[in-house]
Amino acid sequence: MFLADTGGVLTSQFCKNGYINVQHNSWFRLIPFHLRYLSSKDKGKLGKEKAAVKDCKTIEEKYSKKSIIQTFRVYRWNPEKPKIKPHMQQYSVDLKDAGTMILDALQVIKADLDPTLTFRRSCREGICGSCSMNINGVNNLACITKIQLSSKPIIIYPLPHNYVIRDLVVDMTHFLKQIHTADPYLKRPGEDTFLGLRQILQSPRDREKLNTLYECILCGCCSYSCPPYWWLGDKFLGPAALLQAYRWLVDSRDFAYKERLNKLRDFYSVYRCHTIFNCTKTCPKALNPGRAVAQIKRHLAGLTTKEESDLTTPVPNPCPGEEDIYTCREE
Repeated sequence: MFLADTGGVLTSQFCKNGYINVQHNSWFRLIPFHLRYLSSKDKGKLGKEKAAVKDCKTIEEKYSKKSIIQTFRVYRWNPEKPKIKPHMQQYSVDLKDAGTMILDALQVIKADLDPTLTFRRSCREGICGSCSMNINGVNNLACITKIQLSSKPIIIYPLPHNYVIRDLVVDMTHFLKQIHTADPYLKRPGEDTFLGLRQILQSPRDREKLNTLYECILCGCCSYSCPPYWWLGDKFLGPAALLQAYRWLVDSRDFAYKERLNKLRDFYSVYRCHTIFNCTKTCPKALNPGRAVAQIKRHLAGLTTKEESDLTTPVPNPCPGEEDIYTCREE
């Protein structure tokens, strides 16, 4: 070890022969290597050693310049060109300057190769659910699906059994309407007169019941991988909507348990599920919609019921202040 002042110009590069390249810097650096002195007899060898130093490259420098080509086959269809039928278009993408996810490759295609390619994206972190598509036969989010280098092309389709708007963009209107039919919001009938005046408490045990239920990002990967949803999507609510329904069925703060069950008590909403569990296998958030559907069936059959809340708070006085003989009450 020795202390080198790098304020001047000192050029040499570390390699197997023991030399070091100290770049220009305005501060001191510790440079670990064994000192080596060249005598007058070694001057003839200096040229060869300098040439070896010049050719010496680090591992990162060697591989940073190598091109990594991966082939992608992407579904293409443009409604503005009705004479061109839906087809698969092939792209060769150099991943050297791209990221490691499928969405990164799609953005390289759109930026450098084909600006007409259309797809949805937003957060790029698996939170918004916008970039859901079918990648190599599996519904997933493009932003969290890693590129597996292969000699075979990576095949990308839009979500299956859905109306395609353009390229990889599908129409999610019906899917979102079904989510809305599950009433995914808190219901506390009878408390409209004192909203905001009463705390809604929940114990840690009741809160744990909502785990693996509230994390759904409504990407649609589960519903569009469900064969019963393909066949009866207009009547069967599908895994995503039923997951939302079960999330509010077991919430200790919700008072509309019977009302929610009665909305699901028909021949198609729940019982078209055949427990294939494609929804559980394909969920990008590792949730279990199949289990939620099975639990709803148990509630509908009366095999189980909702547990009472561990914490409750008294109804607040609608007329605060001193009370006299005529107690203040609301009708």
